Amino acid sequence: MISDKATVGVVVPMFNAERTIRSTLTSICRQTYRTLDIVVVDDGSTDGSASIVASCAERDRRIRLIGQSNGGVAQARNSGAASTDAEFLAFVDADDLWAPSKIALQLGTLRDGGSSAGLAYCWFAHIDEDDRVFSLHNQPDAQGHVLQRMCRQNFVGNGSSMLVRRSAFERAGQFDPSLRARSAQGCEDLLMCLRIAESYEFRVVPQYLVGYRMTNFNMSSDVMQMLRSCEIVLAEFRRKYPQFESDLDAHLVDMIQWLATRALIEGRFRAAGSLLKTSVTLDPRTTISCLPDMVNAYCRARLVPRWIKVGMKRMLRTDAEFRPVYGEISW
Repeated sequence: MISDKATVGVVVPMFNAERTIRSTLTSICRQTYRTLDIVVVDDGSTDGSASIVASCAERDRRIRLIGQSNGGVAQARNSGAASTDAEFLAFVDADDLWAPSKIALQLGTLRDGGSSAGLAYCWFAHIDEDDRVFSLHNQPDAQGHVLQRMCRQNFVGNGSSMLVRRSAFERAGQFDPSLRARSAQGCEDLLMCLRIAESYEFRVVPQYLVGYRMTNFNMSSDVMQMLRSCEIVLAEFRRKYPQFESDLDAHLVDMIQWLATRALIEGRFRAAGSLLKTSVTLDPRTTISCLPDMVNAYCRARLVPRWIKVGMKRMLRTDAEFRPVYGEISW
């Protein structure tokens, strides 16, 4: 049974995040669930991030800052988790945002699921560099024993959307720092979710409670590194669960298509083309069917100049309005 006063450890890995860390911490401190131990792990930043965190900590004593030499996101998250004795752990990247009810709703659904429920996730919106929503596409409903579905698709989506029991986190072996050592940082969240799904049930809060930021500066913008990371993670589960091979194949295609969309939005057209070529080789039918969604995402993103959006609209000869869905979520 989860106590109404159970502490949630909120771990924020941070590296050169002076553009966004204040907004991220503000969204954490506005949580309606108040019993939070907020640990910001400075992963060797060289900008003004640490001083911003210090100023935020002066206004909210739940925030504390610890530092380490640059060791990557997995090591930073593990260090933060080790520095708190909280029964539940939530991770949020230093450029993402939470809606105020995020932790309260996730704790509630874990309480309802009992001790067999190890992870709660929620829906997330894509946001731009100005905190504005431009995509509300992802609406998964997977709950219970979800290992095969996780092998098929990363429906959790990112580390900022999950709340985990510490027991599940520890049993999964914490975040895996070896991905960074293999120049394949990026899919630590996916690996954590897959390992937790081996032993625990999942629960979902079907609401948009996370703003997942897409910029040219965050780690997931390195699309080729992300692909290497995904391939390594999925290879582990191919060895463990050969009966899920077709699901894992489809997962890889989905990831390549998402990374191609990401590269396209950021103007990395050569990388996008290379990824699409690979996707066509693996699954031509699915790749062709996803092209309209890719173009739509490209045109919605504020990262894309207005003249390109207008040109794409004319090229497609459509009356559809490609405009961001701003203002639908309050952070």
